[in-house]
Amino acid sequence: MAFNKVILMGNLTADPELRTTPNGQNLASFTIAINRVWNSSNGERQEETSFINCTAWGKTGETISKYLKKGNQLLVSGRLQQRTWQDKDTGKNRSALDVVVEEFSFVNDGNRNGNSTSKNSEAEQPFPGGQGIDSIPNDDEEIDLSDIPF
Repeated sequence: MAFNKVILMGNLTADPELRTTPNGQNLASFTIAINRVWNSSNGERQEETSFINCTAWGKTGETISKYLKKGNQLLVSGRLQQRTWQDKDTGKNRSALDVVVEEFSFVNDGNRNGNSTSKNSEAEQPFPGGQGIDSIPNDDEEIDLSDIPF
């Protein structure tokens, strides 16, 4: 049995490039930057950015190309695919690992500038009872354990 699934969230490094193949299929190519932050063994903050090439075919690619621009955050899931080719200058074989996007979600409400402009009604709230993320206590606030429903 083989399993090939990847889920990534990052920011677009440039506007997606929409192309059409000779047989008429649309595809969007784009790169997402994924940041990782951690503390080293001596307590120093470390940062690392990975740049992941992605390809989205058909309507998926058209939608990504139409609504997203450089800097927008995007959640993608798909499969890894390795491409190989021969370098024309050196004659050496080259390869790259890409994500073929099968599903995606707009992280910032699909809004081009990443800012939500809609007023949330009770039905649109992300949490039951109309509580948004602002109602979650921060680290400085004490949590009343009797408020936890389990």
